[in-house]
Amino acid sequence: MKNKFIILILISLILNNCIGVSSTGIFGTGVSVAIDPRSLGTQIDDSIMQKNLSARILLTDKNYFLSVKSKVLDGRIFLTGKVEDPEEKLKLTKVAWETEGVRSVRNDIKIKEEFDFKQSAKDILITSQLRTALILNKEIKATNYQIDTYKKKIYIYGIASSKNEKDLVIQESKEILDVEDVVASILLVENLRIQKN
Repeated sequence: MKNKFIILILISLILNNCIGVSSTGIFGTGVSVAIDPRSLGTQIDDSIMQKNLSARILLTDKNYFLSVKSKVLDGRIFLTGKVEDPEEKLKLTKVAWETEGVRSVRNDIKIKEEFDFKQSAKDILITSQLRTALILNKEIKATNYQIDTYKKKIYIYGIASSKNEKDLVIQESKEILDVEDVVASILLVENLRIQKN
């Protein structure tokens, strides 16, 4: 009974989390609404899908709350994080595909290994360096990108206003010291289903 109550509170916090404006935007999509190239309707659809997916992942296993991250952009779902075994990864892929309105799923979830403080600190440093580089580059709208780093591999999700901006983001990522690989899931504005006028 107590566990159900805690889960209910967590779900309500997740679902009511879209109040106020911050760097993650009003709808929690990681892109500020004022400069987001998606239409308001698409932003709302993505936000609803994000909240629905987050709640369903939490209901699958409460341990995923901290270990798995999800992102929805234009109906496309991106999953990152760490799980104990490959079956959990497959289960989360299935949960993502069962989300109403999903167009595609990219699962970059890794299987857990022993915690390595040095590696974790290095990943945080790489993420911080890239975030700073994107902010300082005037040709890039840094608020349009979410960055995750795992074992010196950078995962970038977001929306670029042009092919040039996308190339600049990838170039900046590859210039960070010690980066071994860059996985860029960057959509171009012209490829969105519905664009802001």
